[in-house]
Amino acid sequence: MYNNGVLIKRYLNVADELKPGKTLVILGPRRVGKTTLLDNFLKQTKLQVAFYRGDEISTQHAFEVADSRTLEPAIGSAAVLAIDEAQAIPNIGQTLKIINDSMPHLSVLITGSSSFALAGQIGEPLTGRKTSRYLYPIALTELLKHEVTPAKVFEQKLPSFLTYGMYPNAITAQNNGDRAEFLRELVDSYLLRDILTYQEVKGSRLLLQLLVLLAYQVSNEVSLTELGTTLNVDKNTVARYLDLLEKSYIIFRLGGFSRNLRSEVTKTAKYYFYDVGVRNAVINNFNPLDIRDDVGKLWENFLIVERLKMRTYTDLYANQYFWRTWKQQEIDLVEERSGKLYGYEIKWKEKAVKPPSEWVEAYGNEADWQVVNQSNALKFLNL
Repeated sequence: MYNNGVLIKRYLNVADELKPGKTLVILGPRRVGKTTLLDNFLKQTKLQVAFYRGDEISTQHAFEVADSRTLEPAIGSAAVLAIDEAQAIPNIGQTLKIINDSMPHLSVLITGSSSFALAGQIGEPLTGRKTSRYLYPIALTELLKHEVTPAKVFEQKLPSFLTYGMYPNAITAQNNGDRAEFLRELVDSYLLRDILTYQEVKGSRLLLQLLVLLAYQVSNEVSLTELGTTLNVDKNTVARYLDLLEKSYIIFRLGGFSRNLRSEVTKTAKYYFYDVGVRNAVINNFNPLDIRDDVGKLWENFLIVERLKMRTYTDLYANQYFWRTWKQQEIDLVEERSGKLYGYEIKWKEKAVKPPSEWVEAYGNEADWQVVNQSNALKFLNL
């Protein structure tokens, strides 16, 4: 992926991940660069590759029957089998199991844009036979890693990042009009496609209405009952739709952290968008930051998702939560990793903030706490 003629190198090196007799699964939202990553591998590799697109009828017919005798002609003498958007192929999990077991010399690479469509098919059949990797919109760490002056570039481009997000097309577009047009088309035509295709959802209207409500409530706790009342559906329907939106990599959930202290809130959740540009497109607000009243929400969403990308791409494993008490003391992000707690309070403007007294009383000896703002955001992202 190129940005003003400069290659944006993604964290994932496909060639290094491939293993004979195993399946490499690359998951992530639509239009984040999975196909580009695959195409670049095909152009650079010296291995023989049998390449197919899962959304083509001929591919579906070729791979829907889990029989090695019928599969061999489609693979031939290839060293690598690559299938883009594999979730469109019926019975793909059983087919890949047969391929892995009967062709141990063959490395398999598949991509998918919806975890519910693909995970349900490959989960059990490929137990012990697959490696899963995730690709999100461009990470700030990917974009700035090779910059000579990353802090300066970050300062200059931050307004665009918070308004139009980090999708490859939004970053490489020539102007803001093109960025907004891409994001509107992304929301209207791509992001909900897998839900409507693979799940029993009658239409996109309710999903979009739910996304609008979530967009306005970014950084706030969400009540399923209140969402259901607003949408005139029961809370079980809301819960199901939220789950589908999560599995389509549009939103993700933060639950409340607690060590069973009575004062801690745990029954509600917060929802963030994997990309703030998508969030802005959902509510059709691409106004400049200086005339917006939601900059704090955008900044919090942006940093939390960039932290998630960084952890995913560097194998920094952690459970993530928010923390709040009934006395309204709160911390935006809590990471539980390596037996220790790390609390992060995210602020748009730099100002002195003390750690919540209840947090110190409950976890002071085992927990870290810090404020993250524009001045130390890059350090927070290990840049």
